[in-house]
Amino acid sequence: MDKPAAILVIDDETNLRNTLAAILQQGGYLPTLAGDGREALACLEGGEFDLVFLDLRLSDTNGLDLLPRIHKIKPDLPVLILTAHATLESAMEAVRRGARDYMLKPIDPPYILARVGEILAEQQEPSRRREIISQVQELLAELRQVEGSGPSPSNVPVPLAAVDPDRFLRCGVITADLHTRHLIINNRMVQLPSTTFDYMVTLMRYCPKAVSFENLVKESQTYILSKSEAREMTRWHIHKIRKALEPDTSNPRFIITVRDFGYRLVV
Repeated sequence: MDKPAAILVIDDETNLRNTLAAILQQGGYLPTLAGDGREALACLEGGEFDLVFLDLRLSDTNGLDLLPRIHKIKPDLPVLILTAHATLESAMEAVRRGARDYMLKPIDPPYILARVGEILAEQQEPSRRREIISQVQELLAELRQVEGSGPSPSNVPVPLAAVDPDRFLRCGVITADLHTRHLIINNRMVQLPSTTFDYMVTLMRYCPKAVSFENLVKESQTYILSKSEAREMTRWHIHKIRKALEPDTSNPRFIITVRDFGYRLVV
């Protein structure tokens, strides 16, 4: 039987902490409660967690300021912001600082549990994918030895399946696998966060044409935003894409900024 996912709830409202804990327990999760930032950091230092709920307003700190401290301890830990004080600016700032999602109080139990399940599944996909690829690489190496072609390196690239022409989107040396949701660049697999992957796919579909800030957000996330809002929203995802793709992020060669308009992919 799988071990239940451990979830840290950071909120200074006792009633909300207890309510959220009860919802998570009913969903089969194991909640731990922290009433402020200091207590939360102590929990993170002393235990393993699969996900964090974080309120923006705590008695001893601001949730946005706590985010980078959380990721300094646990870099890959997904954090869900849960707050009653929501603005577009705080939502975008939370995403820029590494939050996975942004939800409003009061709590909607079905949505909370559905979103937790989705994020935990997303967290498992990359490690499982790497495990499968490693197994395939080992089998390819063994097959080559059996066929007499000599030792094969452990980093043999896994060939792309050609059975489904709608599965792969190709632009030059970049291929997007729309089923497993990862990129392949010159036989090197590149992982992106799920929403950031959607931004990359949008740029690939338009390549080599430029895509406006507004259309990037609309086609990648279905949000209708003003130009200034969309510019801020896209900036974070473009930053993540460049970190994954560009040899030198200060001098990008793939993702080009079109001044006062948007971005375009060049391959």
